This record gives sequence, structure tokens and C-alpha cells, in this order.
Amino acid sequence: MPAFVTDLTREVFRLWREFYWLPEWVVISTIVAVFVFVGWAANQIVFALLTFAVRKRDVFWRGIVSRARLKVRIVVMILALGLAVTVSPLDPDPSLWIRQTLLFLLVLTLGWMLVGAVDMWAVVYLRRFNMETEDNLIARKHVTQTRILQRVAALLIGVITLGLALLTIPEVRQWGLSLLASAGVVGIIAGLALQPFLTNLIAGVQIATAQPIRIDDAVIVEGEFGNIEEITSTYVVVRLWDWRRMILPLSYFITTPFQNWTRENTRLMGSAFLYVDYEAPIDRLREGFEAIVRASPHWDGDVITLQVTDVMERVAQVRMLASAKNAGVAFDLRCEIREGMLAFMRDHCPEALPRDRLAMDRNREAISIGG
Repeated sequence: MPAFVTDLTREVFRLWREFYWLPEWVVISTIVAVFVFVGWAANQIVFALLTFAVRKRDVFWRGIVSRARLKVRIVVMILALGLAVTVSPLDPDPSLWIRQTLLFLLVLTLGWMLVGAVDMWAVVYLRRFNMETEDNLIARKHVTQTRILQRVAALLIGVITLGLALLTIPEVRQWGLSLLASAGVVGIIAGLALQPFLTNLIAGVQIATAQPIRIDDAVIVEGEFGNIEEITSTYVVVRLWDWRRMILPLSYFITTPFQNWTRENTRLMGSAFLYVDYEAPIDRLREGFEAIVRASPHWDGDVITLQVTDVMERVAQVRMLASAKNAGVAFDLRCEIREGMLAFMRDHCPEALPRDRLAMDRNREAISIGG
């Protein structure tokens, strides 16, 4: 026990002997109230000085001071209560139990403070990036990395904090050692039970570093088109085109092939297909297609092409390509092209519409022979 605590204890007992006529619970309550009040007053003074000191500093330090106020107050109250119980004339057994409980809570609170500091760093770091811009590739990259690493760090801090807190209780100290060192029967059972969780945790680190997906990426998963809406420490939320949400484990994006339409940039080429008659005038179709695309506000002014890509038994396949600034705009452009080309063939080029042909010459010959 520190020397100042010993001296303080002696002084308290000396005063108690002078007021021996008071009940013990009154003395203990008075000591606890005095220490709690002193701790609260010291906390208020310190935070007033800190708030004054960081008022002109960057947002990180101001945020740290603001977010730490409640946590530091709890720490101060725990220390004040522990000191009050130590110097009070309380019986050894309940005094020891209270101090162990307070130490357990102190370790958990310190871990909570560390998680808050990581969260504050993430908030300040992400202020540099704007997700609302059209070309937000760099912003999505950093947001994805930061959020995944933030959750992984919070999880690791939580596990380590819980392990250290358990070490303060002799009856469950072995659990704390197993949690920290992954040793013993408890550690083996926990490791087997948490294998899927640990697999997703490792996959989260891989996604944060290699970045096969990022926040707001346009992807095709399980045959569905959508955008990456949220990446947690264990799963990914994909917002589908019709506002449904598909929930997939992080390991899915490491072990299963999928399409990422915005891996390098947001620009895409939209494709639309027509099936036309053999006698369709391709040059006129190309002119009509180019007129439709150039008049569209969805076209980005880059790629525009129409080609015959296949000849089938009864029709020819025509592929039309046009580029757009992102996946959503490309989808609208493709629909606009299909609608415009159908109207163009109906009104200006009906010979391009598919037709069924009959062998009329052979029928005429049969009729003439019969006549």
C-alpha cells in the first residue's frame, strides 16, 4: 500500500477514535461522501482547464476532451470510492470485495476510453473525404478502410480489456488468461466456437487492406445488382436496386467470385441489344442510335457505338454501347436507348423489325401444276 494511503488511513482512524460515539456506518458514509465530493470537484476543475487549453486546437483534441468527460468522471469516482473504502474502518472481507469490484470496473472503463479515442480518431480522419462528390473513389477507399479497422480495433480492445478485467478476480483469473493467451480448455472451446467469427474478422482485415469492395461500390452478388451500404466487422450489407437489403458474411467477398462495377472508377459502359431482320439498314439504325444517345443527359460524351455482334437463324443481334458516369446513370441510359430504338424502328425503319418468311415460290409452282 502506498505510504500516503497508509498515513491517510492512520489519520482517519485517529479522527474516528475522537468521534467513537458515532455509529460505524455514519463514519464510513461520511468518508465515502467526502472522497466522492473531492473527486468530483477535482474532475470539474481539471476539465475546465482542459476545455480552456484545447479551445483553439484542432477538432481531434476538442473531440477527445468532449467525449472523455463522462468516462474520466467515472474513473475518478471509482478511484475516489476505492480510496475511501481503503482508508475507512470497514471490515476486511467486504472492503476487499468492494475494491476488487471497483478494480474490475476501472479496467473496463479504461478500455471504454480507449475505444472512444479510436472512434474519435476515425471521425476526425474521415472529415477529410467527401462521399457526396461524383468521383468519390478515393473517399470510398478511405472510408472502407477506416470503418473496418475501427471495428476490428474496437473488438480487439474489448477482448483484451475483458481479459485484463477478469485477471483482477482470483476466482475467474484462469478465464482471463485463457482469453488473453488462447490457452487451456476454455481457450480451445472458445476458439472452436468462434471459428466462423474469427474467419470473418480476418476477412475484414483482408478487405480493409486489399479492398475488393468499398462503401458504395456497385456490385453483382448472387445474381442481384446493388451497392455496398455498410461493412461491419462480421458482415456486409448490400442495398439492392429495389431497396431490399442482402446480408452477406465478410468471408463471402474473399472466397466467392462476384462482380464489382466500380473497382477502379465509377464510369461504366451500358449495353443494350436489339434483334433485327436480315434486311435491316444498319447505317440508318446507327444514325438513329447516335441521335438518341447524343440527346440524352445520361451520356457522358465518351463511348458510343453500334455493331452487329451475331447472326442467328432468323435475326441478327445488334449491340449498342454508350458510357455513363456511374452504374445508376448507365442503367437509365440503357433503358432510354431501348425505348428510343423501338420507337425509331416503328416510326422510321419498320423493315428492321423481325419478320417470318415463307417459301412462296415453291407454293406457286405447286398451284400452277395442279391447275
